[in-house]
Amino acid sequence: MVLSFAPARQRFDTADLRTPLIDEVGTLDRVSRLTKRSIKNDAKIEGLRLTLSMIDLTTLEGADTPGKVRQLCAKARHLHDGAHSEAKMPIELPHVAAVCVYPSLVGVAKAELEGTNIAVASVATAFPSGQAPIDAKLTDTRSAVEQGADEIDMVISRGRFLSGDEPYAFDEIATIKEACGSAHLKVILETGELGTLDRVRRASDLAMHAGADFIKTSTGKVQPAATLPVTLVMLEAIRDFYYDTGKRIGMKPAGGISKAKLALQYLVMLRETLGEDWMTPTLFRFGASSLANDVLLQLAKQATGRYQSPDYFSVD
Repeated sequence: MVLSFAPARQRFDTADLRTPLIDEVGTLDRVSRLTKRSIKNDAKIEGLRLTLSMIDLTTLEGADTPGKVRQLCAKARHLHDGAHSEAKMPIELPHVAAVCVYPSLVGVAKAELEGTNIAVASVATAFPSGQAPIDAKLTDTRSAVEQGADEIDMVISRGRFLSGDEPYAFDEIATIKEACGSAHLKVILETGELGTLDRVRRASDLAMHAGADFIKTSTGKVQPAATLPVTLVMLEAIRDFYYDTGKRIGMKPAGGISKAKLALQYLVMLRETLGEDWMTPTLFRFGASSLANDVLLQLAKQATGRYQSPDYFSVD
C-alpha cells in the first residue's frame, strides 16, 4: 500500500530512480588509500580547527535532564575553558556547529544558546527506531520546530525500506521535510541496519530526491555506526546528485567517531570526493559527544608540544 502523505505534491516514482551498483572491493581499496594520507603541522592544526567547527555536540539518553543540556550548551559556548591555566589554548578556536537533543529539551538548548551562532538540532520521528505512525512522527517534528529547533534529524522507516516499500519511505521523508518549515532536515539512514553498500547507496539517493538537506549515517544506537566505507558511498551519492541537479546536499557521519585522527581521515575523504566547497559546517557535520575533547587535546599538543590532562576539559 502506498500512503499519500502529501496529496498536493506531485508523486515521484521511485521506480524511475536509477541507482548504480557499488564495487565493494574498489570502495574498500579507495578508503585504504585515503586513510594513509599524512597531515602534519599547520595543515593538521587547520584540520583540527575545522573538525571542531563541524561537531554537533550530542546528548541523546533517556536520563537526559535540563541540567545536562545546559552543561552541554555551556561546553558548546566555551570549548577551550579549562580548569588550569596550562590548558588555556593559545590557538583561536571556533565554536561547534550545533547542540543536538531530544524534542522535549529543545527549548532549554535554545534559551542557553541565544545570541550565539550555534544551531539547535533535534532528533525526531520516533528516534531511534522510527517505529511510530506518521501522525506521531509529524507531531514529534512540529513540536521540535515550534520550540525553536534549527535542524531536524529524522530516522527513515528501515523496515519499510528493507521490505521494498520505497514509495512509503520516500513519501515519509518528503512529508517530514514539509513539516520542518525553514528548519534543515537531516535524514538518518541507520546504515548499520541496511546490510549492504548497495542499500546504503539506494537509501541515500531516495532520501536526497525526497528533500533531505543532509544525509546522515546513524543514530549512534546501532552497531556498526559510521564507517569510512559507508561514508564514502554516501559522499559519492551526494556528488552524483549534485552533478544531476546542481543542488549541494550535506553529509553527517555519526556514532563511533571519538578520536581526532579518525575525524581527519573523514575530512581527507570529504575533500578528495566532494572538494573544497563541502569543507564547511554548512555541508558537513560530525555527530559526536566525546570527539571535541580529543580534538582539544590534540590542538593543545600542537600548540604547546605536550599533551594536557583530559581533566583540563569539560566532561561530557
